[in-house]
Amino acid sequence: MTEISLAIHGGAGTILKSAMTPEKELAYQSALQNALDSGYQALREGQSSLRAVEQAVISLEDSPLFNAGKGSVFTAQGTHEMDASIMEGSKLNAGAVAMVKGVKNPITLARLVMEKSGHVFLAAKGAEEFARSVGADFEDAEYFYDELRYQQWQEVMGTDQTQLDHSVSKDEKFGTVGAVALDKDGNIAAATSTGGMTNKKFGRVGDSPMIGAGTYANNRTCAISCTGSGEYFIRGVVAYDVSALMEYKGMNLKDACNEVINHRLLDIGGDGGLIAVDAKGNVAFSFNTEGMYRGYRTSNGDEAIGIYK
Repeated sequence: MTEISLAIHGGAGTILKSAMTPEKELAYQSALQNALDSGYQALREGQSSLRAVEQAVISLEDSPLFNAGKGSVFTAQGTHEMDASIMEGSKLNAGAVAMVKGVKNPITLARLVMEKSGHVFLAAKGAEEFARSVGADFEDAEYFYDELRYQQWQEVMGTDQTQLDHSVSKDEKFGTVGAVALDKDGNIAAATSTGGMTNKKFGRVGDSPMIGAGTYANNRTCAISCTGSGEYFIRGVVAYDVSALMEYKGMNLKDACNEVINHRLLDIGGDGGLIAVDAKGNVAFSFNTEGMYRGYRTSNGDEAIGIYK
């Protein structure tokens, strides 16, 4: 059997063991394990890498612990605007949504955009109209309400401040979620989903739904899902940059990831991290923050879940 691999993340940032209770740490480890099990099961059953990353991200979206889907942060208007994208590496097909409200699993909607809309990227009310036309699941506002998220918003409500969910002053719940995978047919895929920034205004969109910035997959190189300060990941075209270093400079996966995250991104002031898998099933994690919620499993028996550096 061809190698199969899956890696997931639940956000990168100032994640300190000193700020974590044993109960909270166990809750995060359990949620990461559930997502890993969900996605890997799809691969083991012979399903596509696309299905595996979607399944893993759905599991993370359904957990209130992460800033995506159910756990999404509040905007300046007190609503939840979610972004997501998905891409497969064989034909470079991709789908993305931004600023969607009420959609239970934005990552599934991103896949529906890819497969049923004839487009790559839909936003706001148009994306929601499309979602209804294809029968996507919606939830009311109560589903997305979380007391911790609400208190985070209260601290900056009415100001021009935005709050990155993985910044040092907010240690309970952290950012964007994502997954990358290689399936038995040698195809790779990537998926990323987020609720964005607390108190965001003006229809702000980060890197997560942007193909090449927060998500990228190409069978010739790698699949990437990013998390961090989105504006910098957009400016650095981070996900594609890793792929380009592999394709045009012949770098291996680990070196390309480290070059982008620990040099190029830092050079412009960006913080965060990424997960990656290449066409041979190698897995890499790279982050320039104190921690990143992460996990991986491969068919050669390697498996780990991590939080801290």
